[in-house]
Amino acid sequence: MPVPAMPASFDLTGKRALVTGSGQGVGAAIAATLAAAGAEVVVNDLVAERAELGAAELREQGLAAVAAAFDVTDHAAVAAAIEQVGGVDILINNAGNAGGDGWAGRGPFHKSEPSEWARFINVNLYGVMNCTHAAVPVMIERKWGRVITIISDAGRVGEANLAAYAAGKGGAGAFTRAIAHELGRYNVTANNISLGTMRTPLTEPLWANASEEQTKAILGRYLVRRPGLPADVCGLALLLASDAGEWITAQTVPLNGGYSSAL
Repeated sequence: MPVPAMPASFDLTGKRALVTGSGQGVGAAIAATLAAAGAEVVVNDLVAERAELGAAELREQGLAAVAAAFDVTDHAAVAAAIEQVGGVDILINNAGNAGGDGWAGRGPFHKSEPSEWARFINVNLYGVMNCTHAAVPVMIERKWGRVITIISDAGRVGEANLAAYAAGKGGAGAFTRAIAHELGRYNVTANNISLGTMRTPLTEPLWANASEEQTKAILGRYLVRRPGLPADVCGLALLLASDAGEWITAQTVPLNGGYSSAL
């Protein structure tokens, strides 16, 4: 039987991709991957210097990139940035956690204060909604688009002592699956990538200050006994962003070293 020709392509030439929170960590790795595949990448970060540096590093490699510093929780700022670059074809909703407040603090929910919850909901859920709301109209007009939201297994399957964070991430996952049902008719797909524990600049204090026993405890539920690395996310992100992933939508794909299973 002859081998069929590959019907789809990972080539993103002519596409513009916004990767939120891509000044470092997972977002930076995804931005570099999409740029290497031919996309013009809009490097976003809450910190302008990180956005500018990230875009400059890609341009130094001969790749197309521009910087756009804005807060994903500010709908007006998001909409203005997307309008300024002329719209985007690919949206990677990567900015999350606790935003400018850093890594999500752990603790029993009943001991938390209501005043602490908003920062997790605002960036992890409303940030995704703001960016998607501003980006999708151009995708609908062009009859092509990709929305990819980076969520967490804390929100997909639940995680003790991270309830507010899990609520934001879980809400973002449900939101992305819901809009997939609205957008499919326009050839726009929407999917989630659900991550396990990652080693990034944001989470480095978790690893730097952990004893060997603490590290073993953190990774004890992972079949692959290491934290995830930004590079681990890139292949799946490229698949979902490209024509090769055009029949994948409304899905949440775990990428977690075996932390949990999915049917």
